[in-house]
Amino acid sequence: MSTIDSQLLVSSSALAQDFYKSLIRPEAAESELLWVSRLTVVIITFVGFIFALYGGSVMDIVSYAWAGLGASFGPAILFSLFWQKTSRNGVMAGIITGGVVVVLWKNYLAFTGLYEIIPAFILSALVIYLVSSLGEKPSAQVQAEFATAMRPLVNE
Repeated sequence: MSTIDSQLLVSSSALAQDFYKSLIRPEAAESELLWVSRLTVVIITFVGFIFALYGGSVMDIVSYAWAGLGASFGPAILFSLFWQKTSRNGVMAGIITGGVVVVLWKNYLAFTGLYEIIPAFILSALVIYLVSSLGEKPSAQVQAEFATAMRPLVNE
């Protein structure tokens, strides 16, 4: 119970502060954010309840969640760390692609027996590469920060 209530609080706070306040209503008052947080808890709880009823075993649900997270954020993190030309749009497109492919593969191509993270990870990485290569390049400031981070540490 302590784990789930913590996850609910973190998720609702992240959605209220990082998504709602940052992108939808920057001028939102604290009381409004509190209501958004509460509504988010209800929605997340409902989604969790549906997963519990129809999701299969705990191992199946964890495997599905890991595939979604791994395929969405894994390539984005790796490209961001190791490829200077990784762009914001490339990362966003890759995250969306990874998540969508996991859901589609799990629901329509599971009969192949291939764990959904594999095609989703590959397609996410491909989309990040293509969108970053063909689209707008990262700013000079971002490229300079990348170059600074990639310099080897010198023992002083």
